[in-house]
Amino acid sequence: MRCEYQCRSGPFIWIHLNKMGMVANGNESKAFKGDRSPCVPSRVIHIRKVPIEVSEAEVVLLGVPFGKVTNLLMLKGKNQAFIEMASEEAAMTMVNYYTTATPHVRNQPVYIQYSNHRELKTDNLPNQGRAQAALQAVNAMHAGNMSLSGSASAPDSALLPGHSPVLRIIIENLFYPVSLEVLHQIFSKFGTVLKIITFTKNNQFQALLQYADPMNAHHAKVTLDGQNIYNACCTLRVEFSKLTSLNVKYNNDKSRDFTRLDLPSGDGQPTLEPTMTAAFGAPGIISSPYAGVAGFAPAIGLPQAAGLSMQTMPGALGPLTIPSSAVAGRMAIHGMAPTTLHSVLLVSNLNPDVSGVYGDVHRVKILFNKKENALVQMADATQAQLAMSHLNGQRLHGKVIRVTISKHHTVQLPREGQEDQGLTKDYSGSPLHRFKKPGSKNFQNIFPPSATLHLSNIPPSITDDILKDLFATSGYTVKAFKFFQKDRKMALIQLGSVEEAIQALIDLHNHDLGENHHLRVSFSKSTI
Repeated sequence: MRCEYQCRSGPFIWIHLNKMGMVANGNESKAFKGDRSPCVPSRVIHIRKVPIEVSEAEVVLLGVPFGKVTNLLMLKGKNQAFIEMASEEAAMTMVNYYTTATPHVRNQPVYIQYSNHRELKTDNLPNQGRAQAALQAVNAMHAGNMSLSGSASAPDSALLPGHSPVLRIIIENLFYPVSLEVLHQIFSKFGTVLKIITFTKNNQFQALLQYADPMNAHHAKVTLDGQNIYNACCTLRVEFSKLTSLNVKYNNDKSRDFTRLDLPSGDGQPTLEPTMTAAFGAPGIISSPYAGVAGFAPAIGLPQAAGLSMQTMPGALGPLTIPSSAVAGRMAIHGMAPTTLHSVLLVSNLNPDVSGVYGDVHRVKILFNKKENALVQMADATQAQLAMSHLNGQRLHGKVIRVTISKHHTVQLPREGQEDQGLTKDYSGSPLHRFKKPGSKNFQNIFPPSATLHLSNIPPSITDDILKDLFATSGYTVKAFKFFQKDRKMALIQLGSVEEAIQALIDLHNHDLGENHHLRVSFSKSTI
């Protein structure tokens, strides 16, 4: 018989099966011209682009976080595989999850979709011994982990029947900002994360996180409670929630349902693009374009080891790869080796003053032969990453800003007597640094460039007309302005474009307003 499989985001695939069910011919790139309805949910999952060296166990591990895998068919010659889940519900959860996050095996992306088959019949097929052995080994190990967890001591256990899969997470000592995507990256090492909601309560950053399986929640709690995300700060306090399920209404930078791509973003933010969702990027946070930047790995990875060690099992803590929009560089959680990150940026068509919005600029060196390029050394790798994530691809003076991580560890100051023509500047002692104070509120007010600017440190004598005239006489189009009702030291001003706002920040940040007040300018997430 002949069966056609339709990928959600790709071409049709023809797989010709002979009477025994073996593939006789196929072509992944051949488009099907006929009239067929899309594939409906099935217990059988079709996996494409499987690297030829991948073992049967590695393929089975793709399905284990979602439920028991009951059968496997490997088609190594076609770089394809089929796995059968114990229930259609488990298969649906798996497909929904991998729609938002492309899994990687052996550092290669593989693609997941429903099969047109309702079950896999492999009893009479040759060479199925390895597949069945892998199935038995993985399922036995998974069952063993469950038994081990179930026999934990009373204080640790919480794996009692019907226990909640929802965790409550509190971040103490919040020196660096922690985003939803950072939490997803950390906690997804222990199993399938379905939903996350972040919020601030009692002046603490908190989150509710729901796993597909209470066992995963138990493993995450036991391992992560008390651990620091970054060295000596951002301490995780993890406990079980009284809730058994989360109701997520919006997909944005505050909440996410990884099984529902159709949810609106709320708050007037645009709905997440599929490519952004796949990289777990929040609206306004540039994520996916930098997944391949040197030193940064893709935002999601599943077990990739060749053997069946404990580290390959879901729930074991492997190295943490940091998405480019996440705060990175100071990972302290045991077993999560940080990727080597540098604090020096290579920038083109950008005034280095803008970088100061995302961190403290310590040194700047304009390149002798390419004056439009400069090396900018930030206070640390975290701040360099933030500046790159938010500024690369923006426009200034009609040119596209380019920001990448430099191979240099530091910007060297010229030796005494060395001719430099003033191209290298040291700002490490500047009084204008925004982030020198640990725990500064400035860390909580880091936003991507926008047409709306946040103004602060405004003296009482300054009126809205004075501020609007300041921007207008500097050549900027003022579309709207308003003071904060509860604090007239702060205001919002909306300019004609994001490009104008970037230039205005460069020109007017630290502008002397008199009365020993210098205007502070930053990007705002709000609109007027």
